[in-house]
Parts: sequence; C-alpha cells; structure tokens
Amino acid sequence: MTHFDYYYDTRYTLGICIGIAFGFIARLLMMRTDYRQYPTYPHGKIIHLSLGVIAASLGAVAVPSFLNKDYTAVTFLTLAAQQFRDVRNMERQTLTKVDESELVKRGDAYIEGIAMVFEGRNYLVIFCAFIASLITILTNGIFGAAAGLLSWFIVERFKSGKHITDIAKASIAEVRVDGPDLYVDDIFIMNVGLEESQDLIRKHGMGIVLTPVNRNAIVTLAHPGQRQAILHDLSTMLGVYKDTGEPSLTPLAKLDMDDGRLGVFFLPLDNTPETALKVIARVPMLENAVRIPSEAKRKMKGGAA
Repeated sequence: MTHFDYYYDTRYTLGICIGIAFGFIARLLMMRTDYRQYPTYPHGKIIHLSLGVIAASLGAVAVPSFLNKDYTAVTFLTLAAQQFRDVRNMERQTLTKVDESELVKRGDAYIEGIAMVFEGRNYLVIFCAFIASLITILTNGIFGAAAGLLSWFIVERFKSGKHITDIAKASIAEVRVDGPDLYVDDIFIMNVGLEESQDLIRKHGMGIVLTPVNRNAIVTLAHPGQRQAILHDLSTMLGVYKDTGEPSLTPLAKLDMDDGRLGVFFLPLDNTPETALKVIARVPMLENAVRIPSEAKRKMKGGAA
C-alpha cells in the first residue's frame, strides 16, 4: 500500500481528529475567568470545556457526512443548536440567581449578553472544527492545520464585541455635594439627606463623565442596562464602599438630558482615578443596548420599508 493509498483510506479519521483538536483548542482560547469571576473555576470551566468537545465533534464529523451525501447530519446539527440554546437558558438562570446576592447587580441586559456569548462561542467552535476537518480531508493534514490556525484568527475577531470607549470618552469629574444635592460635574445624581452619608461621599466619592461621540452613542448610553453594566464592572474591580441597607451609598449613573453626557457616581475602595478609567475602558458595549437611530433616519429618507 502506497503512502497516498494509506492517506486516502484514513483521510476521514485524520480530518475528524484535526477538526476536533482545533475546535477544542479554540474553545480553550476563548475561555476566560476574568474580573467578573465567570465562569467559575474549576466546575464552570469543566462544563463549558465539555460542551466545547461536543461542539468540535459535531463540526468535524459533519464534513464526512456531507461528503458521503449523508444529509441526515443536518438533523444532528439542528439538535445541537437546540442544546446550545438550552445552555444559554442555563447561564441566564444561573447568573440571575447569583445576581440576587450582588451589592451592585449586573442587571438583566448584562446577564442576557453573557448568556448570548456562551451560546455563540459554541457555534464558533463548530465553525473552526468544520473548516479544519474539511481542508484536511480535501487536501492533507498540513493544509488542514493551516486552515485551523486561520480559523483561530477569525474566532479571535468575533469572540468579543466593542467596549464603552468605542462610543464615549471617559474623564474623571468632580463629586460635589451642594446641600442635599449630589452632582458629578454639573450632572445632578440624587438627593442625600443624611449628613453622615454626605461626609462619606465627600471622602470616598468618585465621579466619571462619559461624553458620547455621536447621536447613536447618546441613545446607547441612555439604556438602563448599559448603565448598570458600567456600575457593576466598576464596583467589581475597584470594590464598593457600602453595605446592604445603605441606599444613599449605592452607585448611580444619570444622564444630562441636554447633551447626552452620562455622569457616573460610585464610592470605590480603591480610589485611584487612573485605574477607574482603565476599568471603564473595558466595560463591554451590550449588544441588546445598542441603538442606531441614524440608520433609521437614513432608511426613512431612502424610502425603505
């Protein structure tokens, strides 16, 4: 048996193995337990890595099925899609339960965004495994491995979305208590009646003003879920100087209704302005908070349905 005959007889096995390997490694590269402490370590990671193996296997095995005209494989991919939607529901329910014990909550919009990401990354794993397996079977293992590496770059591009600094400029602002009124720069935040709370705010309070770069950004920053995500990430990274039952010390984000600026007030344990700006630069822009009124106006002018 020649080398070519041996490769031809084992090309499906080799393609499946390479596809599963590159798909699983892609899921491993996308797995991060960061400042949000999710997924938890180690059990949360075990769950998602196990699902990554399943997703990679589906993507790799689909190629031989299609090449052999076994189109019932589409049925299995459909069942997998339903399974990954169940994963999304599982993540949503888990994070909702966890959120009940947070001093500064993530909010429903943030939770839905995280759940959506976990579902979407399984589809990226299927794509990576499918490409590596397909090229390996049609050519050879070297080209298959190269295609798998290329798919990693594509996965890296789509695994994360935009951040707050893509739509707004952040700057440290003065926290000012004028009688019972609390301001960040000139943006009114709330009334603080207790003198003890006013003293704590003067001592520990920090303010940030987010200036939107365009009209679309104004509407996106106005979304309550996006504002809550900002407050949660700041409180998670810098700590928060409050305990349960202290509503006057709760972080808040309020809009200037005239120009769309967002004033953010919080009391961090780590009162370092440079760190706060770095944290807010990494706050994700929630997909379900994005609004594009400029596109709607353009379509209306163009007569689109």
